[in-house]
Amino acid sequence: MPPLPARRRVAVVGTGAIVSGSHLPALRAHSDRTELVAAVDVDQDRLDRFRELAGGEVAGYRAMDAMLDAVRPDLVLIGTPPSLHREQTVAALEAGAWVLCEKPLSLSLAEYDEIAAAEEASGAYASVVFQHRYGSGAVHARELIASGELGAPRVAHCQTTWHRDAAYYAVPWRGKWATEGGGPTMGHGIHQFDLLLHLLGPWVEIRAMAARLVHDTESEDVSTALVRFENGALATVVNSVLSPDEVSRIRIDCADATVELTHLYGHRNEDWVYTPARHVAAERAKAWRTPAADVPSSHTAQLGALLDAYDNGVRPPTSGPEARATLEFAAALYKAAFTGSPVHAGEVGPGDPFYPAMHGDHPHWAPKERA
Repeated sequence: MPPLPARRRVAVVGTGAIVSGSHLPALRAHSDRTELVAAVDVDQDRLDRFRELAGGEVAGYRAMDAMLDAVRPDLVLIGTPPSLHREQTVAALEAGAWVLCEKPLSLSLAEYDEIAAAEEASGAYASVVFQHRYGSGAVHARELIASGELGAPRVAHCQTTWHRDAAYYAVPWRGKWATEGGGPTMGHGIHQFDLLLHLLGPWVEIRAMAARLVHDTESEDVSTALVRFENGALATVVNSVLSPDEVSRIRIDCADATVELTHLYGHRNEDWVYTPARHVAAERAKAWRTPAADVPSSHTAQLGALLDAYDNGVRPPTSGPEARATLEFAAALYKAAFTGSPVHAGEVGPGDPFYPAMHGDHPHWAPKERA
């Protein structure tokens, strides 16, 4: 039997709710493969609470640079506000550590390309948390669509209709271009349309609208888009924080079946439904059911995939071109919404105003609208 891979020495940067509630349980689930050795937070009380919660000998630091110099971790998990992601990811890469960072990995495509350059220089990799790709239901659906078993994709709908109140936006960095990068397009719907792109593949054209209907923010509180995919499928994408009945949903109508996913913040096998077309034999449709092994979409599932890549010395999923494609989709959606013109894949690049910032040259793109 080959020897087991070494346990990877892990540090967390930011010890708030997402790290305590999602990353820490993921590390515990993979305790045979990871060792949490350090935590960083500018808030000493929050850091102390996290270290107590984590247990063991977790060193605490107030500054990331000091931690990297002293600890030299193999993997850094980043759960800080979005405006810090690019700087902290680059610092970890330059120290030789791999990175798993909460979304968005950066606030713009220009920042993302700085991360890509740091990857190339260091030989380490940075992944963004897109955990919905990793549930067994998503893996199975992608295999069915990619193989052609469900027939050609034709029509799709991607819906992230959530609700956030004024108290949510009272947090100073939320709702601002410079610190969050955008509204629900960047901060909420990005998980769901990342999964849509994962299932359907490359897109070629997008048309969009965005508005501020309720919240007193710089960025939008709702956006909608029409998307044409390379395979010919047409899709709608809706991102909202104004919706009393909260739901996350993807529906893809293929020639031989409709596949639907309905959940909120995570999915299991039972959340995926396959409806065969009338001409499909019942026996064939039975094979579409998601396999019995139920792996929920989660940080735990994504961390396992990243550790597999680390052990094999290969680029991890949701890094590199994969992660950039999702950020490019967001940039294209904003450009289409602000300019009122269709945007094509590959259009937003160096020299385009939407390359360094999601709002382009429209920092105050419209007066706040009211319903």
